[in-house]
Amino acid sequence: MLREVAAAGVFVSAHPDIILKLGTKEVLYRTRDMGWGCDTHLYHSMEQMLQELPTRLASGKARVLKQYRGNGGIGVWKVQLPMSAFTNIERGILAVPRLETIVRVRHAKRGSGEEEITLGEFFRRCEQFFVTDRRIIDQEYQERLPEGMIRCYLVHGEVAGFGDQAINALFPAPPGAPPTEAPEPGNRLYHPPTKPEFQALKHKLENEWVPAVQQLLEIDTESLPILWDCDFLLGPKKNGEDTYVLCEINVSSVAPYPESAVSYIVDAATARVCAARQRRRYA
Repeated sequence: MLREVAAAGVFVSAHPDIILKLGTKEVLYRTRDMGWGCDTHLYHSMEQMLQELPTRLASGKARVLKQYRGNGGIGVWKVQLPMSAFTNIERGILAVPRLETIVRVRHAKRGSGEEEITLGEFFRRCEQFFVTDRRIIDQEYQERLPEGMIRCYLVHGEVAGFGDQAINALFPAPPGAPPTEAPEPGNRLYHPPTKPEFQALKHKLENEWVPAVQQLLEIDTESLPILWDCDFLLGPKKNGEDTYVLCEINVSSVAPYPESAVSYIVDAATARVCAARQRRRYA
């Protein structure tokens, strides 16, 4: 329906075609080689996941599995081998786990706790995500997640504000505490685009990453959503400087948002509506 409305000359944001390009977890895989990417893989089938995920878990590092579309942490899982698997293992290299191997998993949905189940049971829980969308994205877990998540709110290609969330989904329990003591996600604090601590990220996003993703996904600036956001975790430091890892893009339901974004949204929406009316007048 939205495609038909847009084809009739009515302004629609975000357009369904743009949502499919930017607003699904597959964007994490397609843009993995940009400056905001990390070790990311795409599973097109359960058979592929059965073959490849155990080998990645054997490195000893946690993985984060994400369904193609979703929100609220639904269909996002952290999975790793338990610490007991490292006993007497040299250099942290483990045997490739099998279906009966016990793994530690945690669903990112609010209120979920950490569990120890067999890898086979975890695969069974993921089967549903291949039924409709036929793909799951696999990212390396970011060890600096406890330092918080930064949400960048954009109007077209310009940062219009930030959200800063100290305790977020998959936040671990305090050192020495049982997994059940992991805290629930906390409130997000909102800031204007001038916040000093985030200027390096703002510069990279506006001048490097957004233009790069536009070129890669073939999206012109006018077609970018009126309001969208990019969620970043802190990656490994390089030469003493922070790096940033994209963990999600939201384009179809971006609320609440910082007050600083209002004037950007009004100006952009007014310009887009006027342009749509102009095109319809001369169509």
